[in-house]
Amino acid sequence: MHKIPSAIIWVTLLPMPIGVQAHQTNASAQQTVAALEQTWLISSRTNNPDLIAPLLSERLVSTSSNGKVTDKAAALSDVKNYKWTSLENSDLRVSVFDNTAIATFTVDGVGVNPSGTPITEHERWTDTWLKNSKGKWQCIASHASEIKP
Repeated sequence: MHKIPSAIIWVTLLPMPIGVQAHQTNASAQQTVAALEQTWLISSRTNNPDLIAPLLSERLVSTSSNGKVTDKAAALSDVKNYKWTSLENSDLRVSVFDNTAIATFTVDGVGVNPSGTPITEHERWTDTWLKNSKGKWQCIASHASEIKP
């Protein structure tokens, strides 16, 4: 067993400056929201809405790239009913503001919609996440815009 010098223990118990604490909190929140976005991607790829259901607010407002505004039930239905042969997120950026986070990223996908029509998507997404009173992050708003070639 290694003995840790008491000076190291003492230094680690010193309070961190406020700026350092805030930075670490934001970095942690950024990582958490980035992981939640990855879970959503996996949920969509595998047609498994159960993965994402607890991460979406009951009052979710989602706007598709065609301008249609939907709710949580529709978002879960989309995860289940769109079939992807390829689906990737890139250029993910997360900005944190206290208990709110904004995630922006690009989505590229090839698959079929619920009607069986082939689709190719190249979109920019913006998801708004809110840390609820239980300390859990939930998506409260999602918006997609088509990226034209």
